[in-house]
Amino acid sequence: MGHEEGISLNKYISATGFCSRREADKLIEQARVTINDELVLPGARVHAGDRVAIDGEPLKGAAKKRPIYIALNKPVGVTSTTDLKDKTNIIGFLNYPKRIFPIGRLDKDSDGLIFLTNDGDIVNKILRASNNHEKEYIVTVDKALSPEFVAQMGNGIPMLGTVTRKCFVRQEGGRRFRIVLTQGLNRQIRRMCEYLGYKVVTLTRVRIMNVQLGDLPVGKWRYLSPQEIDKMNALVATSAKTDEENRPAKKKAPGKPPHNIRKK
Repeated sequence: MGHEEGISLNKYISATGFCSRREADKLIEQARVTINDELVLPGARVHAGDRVAIDGEPLKGAAKKRPIYIALNKPVGVTSTTDLKDKTNIIGFLNYPKRIFPIGRLDKDSDGLIFLTNDGDIVNKILRASNNHEKEYIVTVDKALSPEFVAQMGNGIPMLGTVTRKCFVRQEGGRRFRIVLTQGLNRQIRRMCEYLGYKVVTLTRVRIMNVQLGDLPVGKWRYLSPQEIDKMNALVATSAKTDEENRPAKKKAPGKPPHNIRKK
């Protein structure tokens, strides 16, 4: 097995709530931790089905908490909601045996890639990491594209009281284009097309960040690979940092208190 697979032993132990990662390192160094009844060195990795024990006592809880990351090719007509009252909800469609929820949205009348997980932490990171969070779509419209349409879509369109961010747009056929967004305004692509006098006929999301839809058939799902999950975590980590760094410093007006001091 490649060394990228599995989860590091100290992280696995801390994920059960037994102790911190640093304390787990000490236990491993003191030769008190076994995997499948064998003593292990620091840097060992835990794989699905492994039995981890500390001082001979099996570690409980980690298996239950193992994060699930699913990539689904959502069909048209399925709604990205966990509301079970909505008969078209994505949870009922997937019918997965454990509790999971979608990350972000994909319109009911769009199809393509959407993630589902039980890891609330990554959901927050992905939704916060607005830059670096590329989503790529293939779109067909109701009439032939013009060079002006492609240029305007890429340069920004006024909608919902703002102007869409500049983005990558490339024509791929008479009525088909590819677009990469780093923001997710409500029904953004449809509204952008409508502004320019076009109507969306089909809209398929083919990539989220580093994960491609590939040849996953409509309505089918797969688990993300450990490599995909590692890369995604790295992207959202650097993205969250750059979000902070890129935030413009607020200039203080002369004679006024700084913006972060509240008046009593």
